[in-house]
Amino acid sequence: MEKSNKLKIIIGLFYLTIISLFMYFLFSKISFEDISSIKIIQSNVNELNIVKSNNLIAVILFFCVFTILWVLLLGFGTPIALVGGFIFGKWLGTILITLSLSTGALFLYLVGKYFFYDFLKKKLSAKFKYLDTIFKDKQLLIMVIFRFVGFVPFFIANLLPVIFNIKVKNYYLGTFIGILPSIFILSSLGSGLSDAIYQFETFPSFTSLIALPEIYLPIIGFFSIIVASIFLKKIFQK
Repeated sequence: MEKSNKLKIIIGLFYLTIISLFMYFLFSKISFEDISSIKIIQSNVNELNIVKSNNLIAVILFFCVFTILWVLLLGFGTPIALVGGFIFGKWLGTILITLSLSTGALFLYLVGKYFFYDFLKKKLSAKFKYLDTIFKDKQLLIMVIFRFVGFVPFFIANLLPVIFNIKVKNYYLGTFIGILPSIFILSSLGSGLSDAIYQFETFPSFTSLIALPEIYLPIIGFFSIIVASIFLKKIFQK
């Protein structure tokens, strides 16, 4: 018990340190003026697009590596999906985000499986015992549904299958296919926000922003997935 508590403290401190360094770097480079003027935001986006056009492979590699590390540090998937869609658009963004999140999740799964199996089994087994029988049959199909439904926060969903001994192939493919619909919708929303920046001279109101098809269509899709997830979750729990 003492060792597990120390491990949680070490992981928590390491995670907070990384996030703190990232926030310090972010806000040391961005002033209030940069986020209070839409013209400056448009200019920064233009510069980002130029960098992306001249160094597309490097930007892709950086994004993918960052995303994998983000997942390993127990980060959530939604911010990455929005940022990826904003930078790369909905199509390329969806592919890169899904591949990176799935790869990062697999690495985290392997770490959990080989180093923290007993700890995870003790902490999660009783609460999710109803999934044990389900995962024994048709692992790939159940992994797809499990990922699509989103029973738990993303970083817990990455580790929970450890206690069910899911095969690596089924874990990766199930993760990729299962998160693909929601990633596409979030990536589309991020891409829509990127396009919307150029349609206004000043900061738009919420109603003006939500009226754009590239914004409200992904939101409708997102809520549709939530409704479908709730329905499937109730079936699983029965």
